[in-house]
Amino acid sequence: MCRFFLFLLSFLWVVCVDMGAQGFTAHRGEVVDGYNFWFYNPEEGVGEDSHFPLLIFLHGQSLCGRNLNKVKRYGAIDAVSRGRYIDSYIMAPQNPGGAWNPQKIMNIVEWAEKHYNVDTTRIYVYGMSLGGFGTIDFAATYPDKVACAMAMCGGATVKNLDGLSKVPLWIVHGTADRAVPVSASDKVVEAIKATGDDSRLIYTRMPGVDHGRPARIFYMLQTYDWMFSHSICDENREVNREFEITKEMLSRAYQDLGKDIYVGDDY
Repeated sequence: MCRFFLFLLSFLWVVCVDMGAQGFTAHRGEVVDGYNFWFYNPEEGVGEDSHFPLLIFLHGQSLCGRNLNKVKRYGAIDAVSRGRYIDSYIMAPQNPGGAWNPQKIMNIVEWAEKHYNVDTTRIYVYGMSLGGFGTIDFAATYPDKVACAMAMCGGATVKNLDGLSKVPLWIVHGTADRAVPVSASDKVVEAIKATGDDSRLIYTRMPGVDHGRPARIFYMLQTYDWMFSHSICDENREVNREFEITKEMLSRAYQDLGKDIYVGDDY
C-alpha cells in the first residue's frame, strides 16, 4: 500500500510538471523527422488575427535525451517560469543526442507555422554550447528564414557558413571556456569575414568568462529587446548595435526577476 501511494504521488507529480510548465505544452512524436518539443502560446485572450514572433531555444548537451522535463532546467522555459515576460511563441525542442539537425528544426518550425499565427518575418533562434552550434548551423542553413540569431559559447558543424553573412548574428564566448574553446567561435567569425561582408555580425569575446556564465543571457531583458528589434523585412537587414553585454551585466542578470538564480556550468 505504501509503495502504491508513493508511486501515485510520483505519477501525479510528473503529470503536473509535464502539463504545467508555465503555459508550455509538451509535444511528442507529432512531427515526422522532427524533435519532441515544448511550445508556448501567448495568444490567450488575444484576437485570432494577431500574429506573434517565434523564438526557438536550443539547449546544450546536458539536456539531451528523451525526458522533455530536462529542457526546463535553464533557458527560455526557466526564464518564463521565473517571471521573464517573452511576448512570442516559444519552441524548446529536445535533442536526443548528437549535433542539432537544421532540417529537423525547420520541420517543427513549419508545424508551428501551420498550427499558429506565426509572423514568419520574425523567427528567432538562440542557444548555448551544443545549442550554440545548433543556432549557427540553423541560421547558416536557413538565412532567409531567421530574422536574427544569438549563439553563446558554440561554434559550427555545417561546412558552408556563407549564409551567415545575411543574418544579424550576435556571438558571445568567454576566453576561459574549457568545455568549448573560444577558437570555435573565432572560426565562425573568420568564415563570415571571408565572405567579404561581416556587417551584420556582433562578436562579444569576453575575457576570463567560463562556459556556464553566458547562460545568464537567457534571463536578461535586453536579450529579447535586441532580438525582437529585427525582422526579415528590415532594410538591408541591418544588425542593431545599440545593445551590449558585459560581465557586469551578467552579474545583474537576475535582479529584475526578483530572484537569485544559480545556473551551473554543466551545459
